[in-house]
Amino acid sequence: MGNSPLRDRTVVVTGAARGLGAALAHEVARRGARPVLLGHEKDLLDDLAGRMPTRALAIEADVTDLPALRRAAHEVRRRLGTPSVVIANAGIAAGGLFTTTDPAEWRRVIDVNLTGSAQTARVFLPDLRATAGYYLQIASLASLGAAPLMSAYCASKAGVEAFAHALRAEVAAHGVAVGIAYLNWTDTDMVRDADRYTVLRELRGHMPGPARRVYDVTEVAGRIVHGLERRRTAVYAPPWLRLVQPVRAVLPPLVLRAARLGLSRLEAEDPLEPTGLLGAGGDADRAASGHAP
Repeated sequence: MGNSPLRDRTVVVTGAARGLGAALAHEVARRGARPVLLGHEKDLLDDLAGRMPTRALAIEADVTDLPALRRAAHEVRRRLGTPSVVIANAGIAAGGLFTTTDPAEWRRVIDVNLTGSAQTARVFLPDLRATAGYYLQIASLASLGAAPLMSAYCASKAGVEAFAHALRAEVAAHGVAVGIAYLNWTDTDMVRDADRYTVLRELRGHMPGPARRVYDVTEVAGRIVHGLERRRTAVYAPPWLRLVQPVRAVLPPLVLRAARLGLSRLEAEDPLEPTGLLGAGGDADRAASGHAP
């Protein structure tokens, strides 16, 4: 770890209060970086920052609030120096049929996952240009193939993939690298909460074997940071996800065929009630944004 290119670098991680964000912050700190933990739940962020093996900074900010992000960026520069790595990890999810989901919650998923990522890039790009740095966008298997019952999440993750591809082409001449991390189900509060709902438990249960597995968050974070150190344009956690790339065009008809049978059966057995925002992270976002449950 002592030879890591991240040593003595300032690394910003959004959505860092829990789950994958917290694991990523710890992983870059193990490699000698100074992590910036940015997100909701200041007490939790402060506690995590205090337990990092290197100097760390906790900042409470909503990625959909551009002025708050700009203030956060100013504080990062003042206290830890110019960041050279930014990981756009902040994200929320909600499940259910599109027609029954709350329109405000549906839009909030898009705002946090897609607009929040873009605003994170907007605020920190001057720093990445100054340092010839690296921006890593956390995407998903949902970026490669959309699934029913997760329309907002799938739309947002397809959006961040397209955004990262476009951004990469725009900033390459300035020495900035842009990567995309593709993840499968990862053991976080959000995924554990999803399994409480029949609608999402069934969705995962009917996926092929490797795709339905839930992966350890520490292992996922380690693989992501390994790719980050190498400034890769694509990182896959688990590695088999790279095999989906060349066949992604065949996924929609396969999903459609499975959904025709599976969804009609589920709807006949039990009403597919919407889940609302999932997990403790969803609760924190709801509280911070003022959305009623």
